[in-house]
Amino acid sequence: MLDVVWLLVSASLVFLMQAGFLCLESGRIRSKNSINVAAKNISDFIISSAVFNILGFGLMFGASYQGFFGLSDFMFGDGASSKEIAFFLFQMMFCGTAATLVSGAVAERMSFIGYVIITIILSAAIYPIVGHWAWNGIFQSESQGWLESLGFVDFAGSTVVHSVGGWVALVAIILIGPRIRRFEQGIHLPQGSNLPLSGLGVLLIWLGWVGFNGGSTLSLTEAVPHILLNTFVSAVWGGIGASFLFFIHKRYVDVSQLLNGVIAGLVGITAGCHVVSTSDAIIIGFISGVITVLGSYLMERCKLDDALDVVPAHLFAGIWGTLAVAIFGDLALIGKGLTRLEQLQSQVIGILCTGLYCVAVSYLLLKVVGLFVSLRVSKDYEEQGLNIAEHRATTELIDLLNSMQYQENKADFSQHVPEEPFTEVGQIAKQYNQVIDRVTQEITSRDDALSRFKESEMRKSAILDSSMDCIVTINSDGIIMEYNPAAERTFGVLKRQVEGESFIDLFVPEKDQASILNSLDTGFSTSGGWLINRRNHFQLQRGDQQIFPVEIAITKAANEQGGLQEFTLHIRDVTRHVKLQQKLRFLAYSDPLTSLFNRTYMTEQLERALHNAKERQTRVALLFLDLDKFKIINDTLGHKAGDELLCEVADRLTQTVLKSDIIARWGGDEFLIMLTETVTEARVSALSEAILDIMHEPVMLLEKPVKVGTSIGIAFSNVHHDAETLIQQADMAMYWAKQNGRDNAKFFQPHMAKEVTSHFQKEQEVQKALDCDQFYLVFQPQIDTRSGAVFGFEALIRWQHPEKGLIGPMDFVPLAEESNLICRIGEWVLEKTLQTQVNWLESGITATPIAVNISGRHFISEGFLAFITDLLKRYEVPGNLIKIEITEGVFIHDMALCIEIMAGLKVLGVEISVDDFGTGYSSLHYLKRLPLDTLKIDKSFVCEIGDQAEGDKICEAVVQLAQNLELNVIAEGVETSQQAEVLNQLGCYLHQGYYYDRPLSETAARVILKAQQSHTDIRVS
Repeated sequence: MLDVVWLLVSASLVFLMQAGFLCLESGRIRSKNSINVAAKNISDFIISSAVFNILGFGLMFGASYQGFFGLSDFMFGDGASSKEIAFFLFQMMFCGTAATLVSGAVAERMSFIGYVIITIILSAAIYPIVGHWAWNGIFQSESQGWLESLGFVDFAGSTVVHSVGGWVALVAIILIGPRIRRFEQGIHLPQGSNLPLSGLGVLLIWLGWVGFNGGSTLSLTEAVPHILLNTFVSAVWGGIGASFLFFIHKRYVDVSQLLNGVIAGLVGITAGCHVVSTSDAIIIGFISGVITVLGSYLMERCKLDDALDVVPAHLFAGIWGTLAVAIFGDLALIGKGLTRLEQLQSQVIGILCTGLYCVAVSYLLLKVVGLFVSLRVSKDYEEQGLNIAEHRATTELIDLLNSMQYQENKADFSQHVPEEPFTEVGQIAKQYNQVIDRVTQEITSRDDALSRFKESEMRKSAILDSSMDCIVTINSDGIIMEYNPAAERTFGVLKRQVEGESFIDLFVPEKDQASILNSLDTGFSTSGGWLINRRNHFQLQRGDQQIFPVEIAITKAANEQGGLQEFTLHIRDVTRHVKLQQKLRFLAYSDPLTSLFNRTYMTEQLERALHNAKERQTRVALLFLDLDKFKIINDTLGHKAGDELLCEVADRLTQTVLKSDIIARWGGDEFLIMLTETVTEARVSALSEAILDIMHEPVMLLEKPVKVGTSIGIAFSNVHHDAETLIQQADMAMYWAKQNGRDNAKFFQPHMAKEVTSHFQKEQEVQKALDCDQFYLVFQPQIDTRSGAVFGFEALIRWQHPEKGLIGPMDFVPLAEESNLICRIGEWVLEKTLQTQVNWLESGITATPIAVNISGRHFISEGFLAFITDLLKRYEVPGNLIKIEITEGVFIHDMALCIEIMAGLKVLGVEISVDDFGTGYSSLHYLKRLPLDTLKIDKSFVCEIGDQAEGDKICEAVVQLAQNLELNVIAEGVETSQQAEVLNQLGCYLHQGYYYDRPLSETAARVILKAQQSHTDIRVS
């Protein structure tokens, strides 16, 4: 249903283009033909729609006869589904567009019956046939037009709509000929009567093109935004291209060419907006604009009179746009299975065949019709204007000119010319009558007028000098004497309603009237009210008693004797300014995503609250919230889902706290809540529990329920606290909550600071160890018990601390897992491993794979696969000499991403093992989907062999599972002969553990490999 709605909306937007073409044509032609333009535009659409309904739709989209025309779906409507109806309406708008193009090209000289005939010919015999050739398959899935079957692509009609209209327009221009005196030497016909109206028309057409191109997907898909972006970009650069070329040639910007360029850009992109990139759309649009200017020059040189430049903007740009599909289009998105040259050949065939058919049919039929009906109006009609000649329709301007001509001829000014209210011409007539009245009055009462002019000179000068503000002149009693139009608009009261009334009684709020009256009595020269020659910030009331802020400046004037005093109030409504200040304050103190307060506001309020608490001897409580595993959601579901989650958290927190509590988004997924009223441990604990409870409710993200835990740290203020210290303590408590299982709340205790400091120091030591090369690798052999040979090693990291000595991985790897340090460690191990392989290969040792453990965070991090690829290329080591071991937990986060990364590793030849199998995710689902090589039985199961029956059974189950899935299986942690024997009996012959050897240095591992290689060489010899 959404697709039907989208198609109906698109059809409505394309229908809006009819209004755009009407405005464009009305503005581009002379006013004496404006009514004719409106009549023929509406008639074109009515006739084309009727013909398309009865005949055209069936010819275009009916069951195809040999791919040339349709044989069904005539008189469309009965029994059609809602989707089919929406499709029909959409296509009917296209037909109307093509018809409108033709009539615009031959405007100002073609008879109205000629418009009708051309519209019928185009709607019945030309447009549906060409449309059938190219588009039949989009409605009749079982058949295709012959051009469509060749691979011809015209997505939204650069050829089918615009070139068709352009071809027919060209034929009509040739047959009918130019307008009178169009190409006479020294004669230049005006470029329209109302170019601003034409500009409006182009903007409406531009808006309608959203439906034109966006709706041609026939459904609301993810491709629509890109299509609309290309459409708008091409239109913009079409206007730039046309203006640029014209300016280079003529040295000024022509509005008509600018409008033509925009339309040409829209036409040019229409054929391929769905398959070209945005940068290509810029090129297409720019060239379209250039083409329409060059096309205009060509038409003028050939003495072909195109009133609206329809042929350059629609035919020439349409041909270019259709060719651009093959030149710029993504062949994969086009989906025709053709090479670029073959696609270009298909496009050329479509253009040539369409042009040949349109020219031949339209020329033949118009020639025949011309034998019986005059397609062009007479010379007298054309000079008179088609408004009167064809429609007997006059205009207000013509009537006004006739009345004025009568007054001039008769020298009789006693009767007013007719005034049509509420129109521009009526205003001119009214003003003309006022001028005549004033002239008559001036003749009879000149002296009186001069006297009144002198008396009002003082007031008029003030009004003229301050015309941008409300100008109100009052006398010494506060009575309104002058009141300009700006004041009428601002106060909502007309001048005739307030003249002679008290300004203070009408517009000053009652509570302030006494002080303002006192100011007036003193000539606005004392404090306590308004001051003269100052900017007074105040509040006034409108006629509807609405209070609004103003800025008032007062000037005083007196007559020569000083007895008559008047005050001019220059009043400026500053409502928008005040609202802007409030908006800026909101932006400065709020988080744009969640609309909560931001860090700046919280810091200021916390400092103020701590100061007040110190004076009142009360406390402030601060809750520091951090979402658990928020980064995983961002990485797996995307940042948009993360933003939705943050907004939902903000809403839930707002529902939970009191109005007196202040919530702020501190940054990322961190939030602060400040409590200043009823600050007790009981209330804070209850609030924390309420927050944890409400956060346990799942959040729907991308139609999936997601549970997100929250860790909360709580700190109370004391007299020595500042804002920074209190925030640090709450942050430490929150960190402590995360360290103790997450999804809980902890109150700050002094020992937490020491723990956090210690943790930070350890993290810095790991960072320093990486920088100073304090780590080294050892290699634990992996044994094939069938031959007793070492078939590989596992690289294990060790830390030789300069002061603490040897530190095992369990003491620093979990710490590194909490940050991106684990990624740096993983990259270091991979690089050292490949260096070892290079050393072994250079010393003549047979290549032996080395397994490397990679953390889940590192495995799914951005750039992991690229890093492996670069590393193998840099060291020139084949991918089969390195094995990647990952734990099961990584598959929980993003199965699709894991498959993508693992597939890339397989291309490189890198083997992939699941380490500690059976202790984590343990799902047959991922074993089926993931491209794995090896399962590694966790040592916790191996150590139970012989002691607990479950250990034997689990190992047996893993071995059988691996064999069934054709995977290798390795047992780690083999420490006794009994464990080795049981595993061999179960069919697991690949072992690793202390029973065979402890982790070895690189030198010791090399010795083993050399000895093994020598033994093999002896046996071979």
